[in-house]
Amino acid sequence: MENLMAGAEMLARWDVILALLVGSIGGVIIGAIPGVGPAVAIAILLPATFSLDPIVGLTMLLGIYGSSMYGGAIPAILINTPGTAVNALTSYDGYPMTQRGESNRALSLAYAASFWGGIFGILCLILLSPVLALIAPMFGSREIFLAALLGIILVVLAHRGQIFAAGMLAMFGIFLNTVGLDAVTYTQRYTFELSFLSSGINLIVVVLGLFALSQAFFLLTDKDNSPDAQPTKGRLTSGFREIAQHKRVASMASGFGVMMGMIPGVGEFTAQFMSYTYAQKTSNDPALFGKGSPEGLVASEAANNAVPAAAMIPLLALGIPGEALTAMMLSVFYVHNVVPGPQLFQNNIDLVYGLYLALILLNVIVICFLMVSTNLLTKIIRVPTRLLGVMILILSFVGVYSLRNSLTDCILAAGFGVLGLILKRLNLPLVPIILGMVLGGIMEVKLRSAMPRLKTPFDMIDRPISFILFVMILLVIALHLRTLLRELRNPSPQVDHDLHDTQQR
Repeated sequence: MENLMAGAEMLARWDVILALLVGSIGGVIIGAIPGVGPAVAIAILLPATFSLDPIVGLTMLLGIYGSSMYGGAIPAILINTPGTAVNALTSYDGYPMTQRGESNRALSLAYAASFWGGIFGILCLILLSPVLALIAPMFGSREIFLAALLGIILVVLAHRGQIFAAGMLAMFGIFLNTVGLDAVTYTQRYTFELSFLSSGINLIVVVLGLFALSQAFFLLTDKDNSPDAQPTKGRLTSGFREIAQHKRVASMASGFGVMMGMIPGVGEFTAQFMSYTYAQKTSNDPALFGKGSPEGLVASEAANNAVPAAAMIPLLALGIPGEALTAMMLSVFYVHNVVPGPQLFQNNIDLVYGLYLALILLNVIVICFLMVSTNLLTKIIRVPTRLLGVMILILSFVGVYSLRNSLTDCILAAGFGVLGLILKRLNLPLVPIILGMVLGGIMEVKLRSAMPRLKTPFDMIDRPISFILFVMILLVIALHLRTLLRELRNPSPQVDHDLHDTQQR
């Protein structure tokens, strides 16, 4: 209880409340505009958060991360165009409901399911935090190294059908992290006698290039489009009464979201598919799925909104991000010399509980905002895509230049923007590059720290947790190889191509 009160006291500051309002409402607006997404918004805002207190900067980014999926459901339901990639499954049942004249019901149910999933995930996180506080100190250098290695493997294997490409891109990210002056030996690594590479390649420059600038280039080179979303009529509170009829599906979907959110590299898509499949198999009317099933809509929205809170578990407890958005948040910790991991729960427990309470508050703020502003958001959806591209382009270059007042950074970011555009055109993932940079850096530091205490390779796994992590790595690889062999023996037609392509974008 003392920790909870300390977190509430940290949150009860005008600058923290303002950051939460800006992040929560801004995240809904950004999520509602197809073609932007939370990754672009967080990448643009990241440089500005470095000058803020950790709780202020992280609260703003959490607000965007946790609220964007609420907004992304609006265009998915109204115009069959997901606002964010993770709302793709929402359109399967949301848009058919709109075609039947039930857009108001679909939106209301989506909001209620999202709120259910969000609060469920946060409560699970708060209940698990004492366990995390006990387990986290047991993680030494070798355990964190193996956990980071497991994270990279899971990230690569999560991109089914593109494992080789994802693996190569993750290795490219690891390589980018090695460029520059070695902090231990003070030798130049892969600088090719170029002085601007001596300080290394800044993660934020890469993030802004791959996510923000590439999206700007994508929108500017694509056909101009102004989606036409029609306003809805009626009150949006009915979904909170109807969700009680689907509480089993909502709870199971939220549970899948929590479980998948805790596993690095898995995230919303796997949670959605598992919850959607469960809902369909246990439904009294499975034929309605994909044609406007309320249960399908609830399963999708509850699962993806339970993930953000659960994704904070590996980040806070081990300092290991599970996907690109938490990797960006990790940089905010590092800038302020707050290192996530075992020491965080011992030395900064008030910050941890402050973030938990911020997650609860942002869900309440978002719901209140959506109750009165949904029709206003339908007008924002109509913004021409090329105008969005220009705005993202300008804001991205301003953000890059503000890091170190360097034109070289702007040129590097533009280069990564072009690379990101090429990868998007080829439907290849961007996330492995970022996680390769972040997790590769963690692996290098922890391996160097562990090496002096290792006499044989087997000493790496001579402790219980390190041995468990090693076994998990072997199991993950073995299960994947088993799945590949099964698919080779019994080839089945590929389904859901469109959703897979949306995930890569």
